[in-house]
Amino acid sequence: MEKQALPASSCSLVLLEETKKSSLLSNGGGVGYPHAAAANGSLVPLTAATEGSGGSGGAGAGPDKKGAVVTGAVPGYPERETWTRQMDFIMSCVGFAVGLGNVWRFPYLCYKNGGGVFLIPYLLIVFVGGIPIFFLEIALGQFMKAGSINVWNIAPLFKGLGYASMVIVFFCNTYYIMVLAWGFYYLIKSFNSTLPWSTCDNEWNTPNCILANARSPIIEFWENKVLNISSGLGEPGHFNWELMLCLMAVWVMVYFCVWKGVKSTGKIVYFTATFPYVVLIILLVRGVTLPGAYTGIMYYIKPDWSKLQEVWIDAGTQIFFSYAIGLGALTALGSYNRFNNDCYKDAFVLAMINSGTSFFAGFVVFSILGFMAAEQGVDISQVAESGPGLAFIAYPKAVSLMPVAPLWAALFFFMLLLLGLDSQFVGVEGFVTGILDLFPGRYYHQYKREIAVAICCLLCFIIDLSMVTQGGMYVFQLFDYYSASGMTLLWQAFWECIVVAWVYGADRFMDDVARMIGYRPFPWMKWCWSFITPCVCLGIFMFHLFNYKPLTYNNMYVYPWWGEVIGWCMALSSMLCIPVSVLYKLFRAKGTFKEVSSSSVEEPVTEK
Repeated sequence: MEKQALPASSCSLVLLEETKKSSLLSNGGGVGYPHAAAANGSLVPLTAATEGSGGSGGAGAGPDKKGAVVTGAVPGYPERETWTRQMDFIMSCVGFAVGLGNVWRFPYLCYKNGGGVFLIPYLLIVFVGGIPIFFLEIALGQFMKAGSINVWNIAPLFKGLGYASMVIVFFCNTYYIMVLAWGFYYLIKSFNSTLPWSTCDNEWNTPNCILANARSPIIEFWENKVLNISSGLGEPGHFNWELMLCLMAVWVMVYFCVWKGVKSTGKIVYFTATFPYVVLIILLVRGVTLPGAYTGIMYYIKPDWSKLQEVWIDAGTQIFFSYAIGLGALTALGSYNRFNNDCYKDAFVLAMINSGTSFFAGFVVFSILGFMAAEQGVDISQVAESGPGLAFIAYPKAVSLMPVAPLWAALFFFMLLLLGLDSQFVGVEGFVTGILDLFPGRYYHQYKREIAVAICCLLCFIIDLSMVTQGGMYVFQLFDYYSASGMTLLWQAFWECIVVAWVYGADRFMDDVARMIGYRPFPWMKWCWSFITPCVCLGIFMFHLFNYKPLTYNNMYVYPWWGEVIGWCMALSSMLCIPVSVLYKLFRAKGTFKEVSSSSVEEPVTEK
């Protein structure tokens, strides 16, 4: 009987790996490419689309339509659920990508790197790196109908990319939630007639708090009350029980947002992704009316050219962090799309929303910093720390100056909580999706999703306990600098482009995308995947490596050598997944190196 191609779903691809005779070596289609049922060598055959669609081959294809390219799952395996409405996907991506990285991390990186000069490499890397990889990950997930691990069945030799992204997103899920815990703590403290960070007569204040041009009560509340920070990484001190309870409460919220899958997640983000914009607009209106706001905004816009050489790694890191590149979550979200969804248009819309929100939030923060500098009589570069706590200094200052300050404080920190929550539960969703895709139909259990989410949340919570101690901020910044940003994301993005463009084939993937959306994307994408983006990623990576400086906190505390070792171990735990996986598959496979390497592209899924 003539062989017919099955849908390119995660279930069918896993079934292929379990049933085919040789996962790496059997390749009758010549060097580099296997036999393909489609004329363009796609994993999804053209014949499946043309039989019943008048030969259109893609524009009308979808998992829920007759004669579509993707027609269902393998018998005995549950079909992959899809978004109830496509807007659910858009809002989930907005909620995930537009988060604390925009209103917290982007402003503090601008502040750290001399204001406007940071925007120059940022904008450049958005167009040569951010948007192309953002589109690649969504399209890959939508095409393969798989999470961050099984999606790399297109090139099994490089499946370590999937494991690397799982390690990165696990680290990100672990430390990112601490910002939510801090925000939840501030939210609770906002329900007082007088905001505790607006006065100097509290037990945690120092005598300097009352002196002119000295420390602000907001900074003292952050450092002495919330963090109660110790003198270094080697002095963890005792637990902050209030902060621990906040952390536990946030993890419970995340669990109940994620445990039922994208059907419920897609509804929640309609509120969590839109309400923050209302609060940001209100804060901007208030901020620009304060004395000194103009100075702050000019500091934000005007570049400090002396720092241009130093900002590239932070700019690249921020784009990849803010766009959620290399984490596997975008792939997971895209995998729940209809097959014929226009992911090309979605990628551009989402990228513009993401970067636009970052710029907008920068005006809010720097208008407040300008006011704080004018009030204290110091230069704006000295008004606050440039570390992760900047958002917990500038924003509380803004709300404390508004009428009915406790009300606005509660609204703001509720917004901060929502911004972080939707990013957090989509990150957890991406991690859990990748794990569950490894255990399809025959491992089916009625409550396996609920159990997997619970284990993930509990494990992350246990690790997070190290961040609710007096030395917790040092641990947090160690995670932020090494585990889920910087070189790890650049390394991941570099290999994603190489594998798709040079192993699977850039033209081949462009054809696959055209089969989904009905038209071929602009060639700029192919050029970026093949040449520009890998060079940008590798260039920034090498520049950072050659100009590496020991990690510091607040430009004062230098981390000890053993802290650096811990950080590098976290970074290498994901980076080494790729070469180790390649070597492992090469050594286990039979045949010559040429035979093994030439069969690194997955064969189409077939059945008799």
